[in-house]
Amino acid sequence: MQRHRTRAAILSTLFMGLGQIYNRQFIKGIIFLAVEAFSVYYFIGNLGRAIWGITSLGDAASHFEKVKGISKLIPGDHSIYILIQSLITLLVLIVFLIAWSMNIRDAYKTGVELEAGLQSNTFKQTVRYILDYKFAQSFLILPSIGILFFTVMPIIFMIMLAFTNYAAPNHLPPAKLVDWVGFETFRNLLVLKTWSHTFYGVLTWTIIWAVLSTVTTYFGGLLVALLISQRGIRFKGMWRVILIVPYAVPQLISLLLMRNLFNGQFGPINQYLGYFGMGGLPWLTDPFWAKVTVIVVNMWVGIPVSMLLIMGVLTTIPRDMYEAAEVDGATAYQKFRIVTLPMILFSTAPTLIMQFAGNINNFNAIFLLTGGNPVNGNYQYAGSTDLLVTWLYKLTLDQNKNNMASAIGIIIFLIVASFSLYNYRRTKSFKEEDMIQ
Repeated sequence: MQRHRTRAAILSTLFMGLGQIYNRQFIKGIIFLAVEAFSVYYFIGNLGRAIWGITSLGDAASHFEKVKGISKLIPGDHSIYILIQSLITLLVLIVFLIAWSMNIRDAYKTGVELEAGLQSNTFKQTVRYILDYKFAQSFLILPSIGILFFTVMPIIFMIMLAFTNYAAPNHLPPAKLVDWVGFETFRNLLVLKTWSHTFYGVLTWTIIWAVLSTVTTYFGGLLVALLISQRGIRFKGMWRVILIVPYAVPQLISLLLMRNLFNGQFGPINQYLGYFGMGGLPWLTDPFWAKVTVIVVNMWVGIPVSMLLIMGVLTTIPRDMYEAAEVDGATAYQKFRIVTLPMILFSTAPTLIMQFAGNINNFNAIFLLTGGNPVNGNYQYAGSTDLLVTWLYKLTLDQNKNNMASAIGIIIFLIVASFSLYNYRRTKSFKEEDMIQ
């Protein structure tokens, strides 16, 4: 009884589409045959080179040779191009293997239906079935392939660079080849003093910045939202509009404006301090004051976001809970501590975690305001206010230390992902959602 399904599966395993043709689904089988024929043609010309390229990263670099007394450039292997092309070919192979397994499964499933006495669907019936019942899954195939090649592939490429010596001045193609070095880049970053001192210093400031910027903007927004929501406050709409202006103005404009306001030489803030007989402060040129400045400016652009979020939560808190607390004789502070704050934290805890993760990678606030400066002579290509993400940017675009930048990117991902997953799973909102499911 099971011979038909087995034969169909074996035929589709040998060559895509043969099982469908055996099941008398000719159009579907021809489509699968065409897919495999095209794939085989592609892999014959590329798969061998892809395996060679991803293992060797090239054999000969570009160099000059004298031909009849004239120096001539002899093109060589470009290790990075080879790595990208090899990675693309291997991802195409993965997509093909998925399609191949789906072809086998389809042939086997149709064979089971035929053995049960059912008639196999025609191509028209198959298309109708997909449109009626599998439209969402089928429609998502193209975006999934796009995500694979335009999102997943660059991430894999970045991870692979961390295990190479792709850095100036000795390993920049096409003049020089790139080699696999294993975990040497990570070892240099974490152990080698010239790099580790910078890494641990920048990492420490990144964590301090993420904590302070998240706490100040969140609780600043909480305070403003509570003040506006008070019964005695008039013109609440006007206050909301005024306080949302910093959020409405593009962050690029706000940060560049603040950079000029806090300029130590001609900035208006130091000029106003001079009018009151006080000396100007080195807002952006002193390491301590530069860090204070970026935190204060981040509050200016970040508090409105938290304010909007929390004001939305305040409107959802039932009035009955406050009335019950008043009947029990609760003070205003007790109502805030027992009713308001737990409800706000319950609703905004996931967003708070996201804000912390976002602040670890808050490139704009640092780069546009200070550029990572002031310069720190003890650091390797980093300034006193550089975060890991801005240091990564400098290493990539300014110094061509691409392998080191990739290693830093992996470490940033591990920090953000582990922190976010651990804390999100501990929130009450996640636990209650898990219990409901």
